[in-house]
Amino acid sequence: MGRGAAGGARRSRRGSAAAGGTRRARNRNAGGSPAGAKAEPPGPGVVDLGAQSGRWAAFQERHRLSCEEAARLLLDAYEYRGLVKHTGGCHCGAVRFEVWASADLHVFNCNCSICTKKQNRHFIVPASRFKLLKGADNLTTYTFNTHRAQHTFCKTCGVQSFYTPRSNPDGYGIAPHCLDEGTVQTIITEDINGKEWEKAVREHKTIRDMSKP
Repeated sequence: MGRGAAGGARRSRRGSAAAGGTRRARNRNAGGSPAGAKAEPPGPGVVDLGAQSGRWAAFQERHRLSCEEAARLLLDAYEYRGLVKHTGGCHCGAVRFEVWASADLHVFNCNCSICTKKQNRHFIVPASRFKLLKGADNLTTYTFNTHRAQHTFCKTCGVQSFYTPRSNPDGYGIAPHCLDEGTVQTIITEDINGKEWEKAVREHKTIRDMSKP
């Protein structure tokens, strides 16, 4: 074969390869997937805001919030509609918490042996609405009898600002007198006969539900 013919053959092969590449490129979408393939869903943490992207960016910029801070603010506002965020803690400040609850509190005044001695008045919330901000390593716990109630208190000042009630082990009992000022509007106090604890809780219509989200 002459050099001219061989060169033509080489050019022909290159041309075929280029044409094949063009055909393959046409069969792929902009993301590199074959034509007709389903688009991959966004990865974890990726949210397509669609037409709300501009509003979201403006909201973050106006309030100087990170994406996580803005998301938490809006989720809290949606999930905790009708509730307010209370903050509180012990006397020395080593233990601090926040809790979402009504501004109008329903407080239990129990007369069982331990509640009488420590004047344990409390309102009950689901565990999901309570967040310990600091002081986990400064808490100690006292239990007795069934050991279901977890009487937590500050190691430094001895104040119990919250605990886990026997009646509601899936929630928390919060001491209203340990909340910071400014978020509580009214307090209704209900006496509960802790001296006959089993009977009182069994006959109470709503106490078990107070720790349900």
